[in-house]
Amino acid sequence: MALKITEDCINCDVCEPECPNQAISQGEEIYVINPDLCTECVGHFDTPQCVEVCPVECIPQDPDHPEDKNQLLQKYNRLMAALAN
Repeated sequence: MALKITEDCINCDVCEPECPNQAISQGEEIYVINPDLCTECVGHFDTPQCVEVCPVECIPQDPDHPEDKNQLLQKYNRLMAALAN
Protein backbone atom coordinates (compact mmCIF):
# COMPACT_ATOMS: atom_id res chain seq x y z
CA MET A 1 0.00 0.00 0.00
CA ALA A 2 1.03 3.54 -0.42
CA LEU A 3 1.44 5.43 2.82
CA LYS A 4 -0.45 8.52 3.95
CA ILE A 5 0.19 11.26 6.47
CA THR A 6 -2.58 11.84 9.00
CA GLU A 7 -3.80 15.06 10.57
CA ASP A 8 -1.52 14.29 13.54
CA CYS A 9 1.39 15.62 11.43
CA ILE A 10 3.26 18.42 13.22
CA ASN A 11 5.03 19.71 10.08
CA CYS A 12 8.44 18.91 11.52
CA ASP A 13 9.96 18.61 8.01
CA VAL A 14 11.89 15.38 8.67
CA CYS A 15 9.98 13.05 6.35
CA GLU A 16 10.22 14.94 3.06
CA PRO A 17 14.00 14.71 2.54
CA GLU A 18 13.99 11.01 3.51
CA CYS A 19 11.70 9.95 0.64
CA PRO A 20 13.79 8.46 -2.19
CA ASN A 21 10.90 8.87 -4.66
CA GLN A 22 10.08 12.48 -3.80
CA ALA A 23 6.54 11.38 -2.99
CA ILE A 24 6.24 13.67 0.05
CA SER A 25 5.48 17.37 -0.28
CA GLN A 26 4.03 20.20 1.78
CA GLY A 27 0.25 20.26 1.46
CA GLU A 28 -2.08 23.08 2.41
CA GLU A 29 -1.89 22.29 6.13
CA ILE A 30 0.29 19.20 6.56
CA TYR A 31 2.70 17.14 4.50
CA VAL A 32 1.10 14.80 1.96
CA ILE A 33 2.21 11.66 0.13
CA ASN A 34 1.56 11.18 -3.58
CA PRO A 35 0.37 7.55 -3.82
CA ASP A 36 1.53 7.38 -7.45
CA LEU A 37 5.12 7.87 -6.27
CA CYS A 38 5.08 6.06 -2.92
CA THR A 39 6.59 2.56 -2.94
CA GLU A 40 6.98 2.32 0.86
CA CYS A 41 10.69 2.51 -0.03
CA VAL A 42 10.51 -0.92 -1.72
CA GLY A 43 13.49 -1.06 -4.06
CA HIS A 44 15.43 1.43 -1.94
CA PHE A 45 15.25 0.34 1.71
CA ASP A 46 13.87 -2.48 3.85
CA THR A 47 11.50 -0.14 5.70
CA PRO A 48 9.72 3.12 4.82
CA GLN A 49 12.15 5.87 5.74
CA CYS A 50 9.46 8.45 6.48
CA VAL A 51 7.94 6.11 9.06
CA GLU A 52 11.38 5.56 10.60
CA VAL A 53 12.00 9.28 11.20
CA CYS A 54 8.48 10.47 12.06
CA PRO A 55 8.45 11.60 15.70
CA VAL A 56 4.65 11.41 16.06
CA GLU A 57 4.00 8.16 14.19
CA CYS A 58 1.44 9.70 11.82
CA ILE A 59 2.30 7.76 8.64
CA PRO A 60 0.18 4.59 8.33
CA GLN A 61 -0.58 2.55 5.23
CA ASP A 62 -3.29 4.09 3.07
CA PRO A 63 -6.23 1.68 2.76
CA ASP A 64 -7.45 3.66 -0.26
CA HIS A 65 -4.36 2.52 -2.20
CA PRO A 66 -3.89 -1.22 -1.54
CA GLU A 67 -0.73 -2.67 -3.08
CA ASP A 68 1.31 -5.73 -2.21
CA LYS A 69 5.11 -5.89 -2.23
CA ASN A 70 5.17 -7.13 -5.82
CA GLN A 71 3.02 -4.22 -7.00
CA LEU A 72 5.22 -1.77 -5.07
CA LEU A 73 8.31 -3.25 -6.71
CA GLN A 74 6.69 -2.91 -10.14
CA LYS A 75 5.91 0.74 -9.36
CA TYR A 76 9.53 1.25 -8.24
CA ASN A 77 10.77 -0.25 -11.53
CA ARG A 78 8.47 2.04 -13.55
CA LEU A 79 9.65 5.10 -11.60
CA MET A 80 13.32 4.19 -12.09
CA ALA A 81 12.79 3.56 -15.81
CA ALA A 82 11.13 6.97 -16.16
CA LEU A 83 14.10 8.62 -14.45
CA ALA A 84 16.52 6.86 -16.80
CA ASN A 85 14.80 8.32 -19.87
